[in-house]
Amino acid sequence: MPKASEIKKNQAVEYEGRVYFVKDIERSVPQGRAGGSLYRMRMYDVVTGQKLDETFKDSDMLNQADLVRRPATFSYADGDEYVFMDTEDFTQYMLNKEAIADELLFINEDTEGLMVILVSDSPVALDLPPTVELEIEETDPSVKGGSATARTKPARLTTGLVVQVPEHISTGDRIKINVEERKFLSRA
Repeated sequence: MPKASEIKKNQAVEYEGRVYFVKDIERSVPQGRAGGSLYRMRMYDVVTGQKLDETFKDSDMLNQADLVRRPATFSYADGDEYVFMDTEDFTQYMLNKEAIADELLFINEDTEGLMVILVSDSPVALDLPPTVELEIEETDPSVKGGSATARTKPARLTTGLVVQVPEHISTGDRIKINVEERKFLSRA
């Protein structure tokens, strides 16, 4: 049984008889208290999709639930449902738009390295690769000699994500994005 301080984002835990998927963790250290950090976890019930915000002390023990990661590709969107296909056995997994809203900013039909996370054989989340390649849909015109300065400009990508890019990058360019930091890395 791991302590609350050892739980990471995108892990599944058993809490109060239910299985929850940890979407976000905020660590805080209260002032003037002898003791450790507090971990505020945003979790989603695997079965119902209901959100739960809970705070744990770093020494609280939590049960980890079985989690399976399957390689997948994005197939199509059907209303608020997004369908991903397992690249090994071609099983289709449906995920609700609300559950994967943040991840959708980094996904298109060409995105490779996606993993669908399953808990008790039901899809609960997506695990993105560390970097993705996306195309710039709209940005200010490129500036000649813009690669010599460190100035940046906003660029809107085909998925709707907006990132800061160097001035020499133009509309239509494919770029690499660091998913964790939401930052421009290089031209693709």
